[in-house]
Amino acid sequence: MKVIVCGAGLVGTTIARQLAADGNEVTMIDVSSDRANKAAESYDLRGIVGHASHPDVLEQAGAADSDMLIAVTFADEVNMVACEVAHALFNVPTKIARVRAQSYLKPEWADLFNQKHISIDYIISPEIEVARAIHRRILTPGAFDMIPFADDRLRLIGVRLDEDCPVLNTPLRQLTGLFPDLAINICGINRNGALLVPDANDHLEAGDEIYFCALKDHVQRGMRLFGHEEREARRIVLCGGGNIGMFLAREIEAAQPSVLLKVVEANRDRAEFVAGQLKNAVVLNGDSLDMDILNEAKVGAAEAIIALTNDDEVNILTSLLAKRAGAQRAITLVNNPAYEPLIGSLGVDVVVNPRSTTVSSILQHVRRGRIRGVHSLMDGAAEVMEAEAVETSALVGRPLAELNLPDGLMIGAIIRGDAVMIARGDSEIEAGDRVILFVRRDAVKKVEKLFAVRLEFF
Repeated sequence: MKVIVCGAGLVGTTIARQLAADGNEVTMIDVSSDRANKAAESYDLRGIVGHASHPDVLEQAGAADSDMLIAVTFADEVNMVACEVAHALFNVPTKIARVRAQSYLKPEWADLFNQKHISIDYIISPEIEVARAIHRRILTPGAFDMIPFADDRLRLIGVRLDEDCPVLNTPLRQLTGLFPDLAINICGINRNGALLVPDANDHLEAGDEIYFCALKDHVQRGMRLFGHEEREARRIVLCGGGNIGMFLAREIEAAQPSVLLKVVEANRDRAEFVAGQLKNAVVLNGDSLDMDILNEAKVGAAEAIIALTNDDEVNILTSLLAKRAGAQRAITLVNNPAYEPLIGSLGVDVVVNPRSTTVSSILQHVRRGRIRGVHSLMDGAAEVMEAEAVETSALVGRPLAELNLPDGLMIGAIIRGDAVMIARGDSEIEAGDRVILFVRRDAVKKVEKLFAVRLEFF
């Protein structure tokens, strides 16, 4: 597949790197020669210097025979025009644009993005996606990640194991025998930076970050099994009233009306605007690094502090101050990937990376064939996919234990109509089933070959 990526920022370079690693022919466009050349030198792709919306630049990038254009420059308008030019002049089949300004996304302007006006096939809004990702974490206390499937009947949960986890050093094959009625499946283990897709003989260690899939009604029992019994947040302090903060506050008010929510915003005009947009939340105007403001927000009594300002350092320090004051859990927005390895040791419970969230949103539209969902995990170290099986698939009609699956792949669950089943060795996939797959990054090519025709993956 030939793909043009417009914008060599963090999101653009991440998605270009993953697509190039998958064997796609990738061309990257950026106005900065330094960024474009660095991307070309670092990854197996072609770099073009120029404005992504200019027809001659798109022509030079090979738009005439490209399959997809992904526009993720820093300017919404450039992204939109690049997609329209790619459609009108070069007939690029699939156009994806990142649009940050919420004014474009209001329901009353829904007709703006279609074949008759601005031809964009898929709109990605990082602020909305990040806010929803944070809200999912709030709904699963103790988890650092939560991804819903099958209309939220199935969840993939990321959780960190501490010394008090009751099942440390227990072979995974014994867990099914010890807890036969617990519908969970451990799909991945991040141990000291190395990602393992476990087999029945592997065990869990303190410090592991694991991903497990579970039926929604079994998530709480699974969390207790792994040493987490945190209460659902009833008092939340949200620092930062930007687009992400305001959208998240609205989500909380709509889904959790009993939550006592307080919002801290440094800019007075913005604080007044946010206060006018929210129904029940208390909005405070002040610096989140000011302990007087945090005390006024009663952060010491909060189950969760959520730091969402535009400054990584402010977010980290705010989270640490709040935890020191007594806040039970800190969720922190961090854009700079260099900070991520350090934050866990400082006491921050959940790190939210907008880049990873946006890349996951884009991947859902990049994968072709019978793919209903794709999520990138751990900065691209793994992907979890939801794919539909067809009659000709080698997976159909045979127990999973008899399938010769490649290393780095695990089938976590099977969705059959209204039924959701955690995959076991004796489980069988039927045509039309949706299959939840956990795939390690270095196994993606093997998985593509395995599923290319039979599952119509690509």
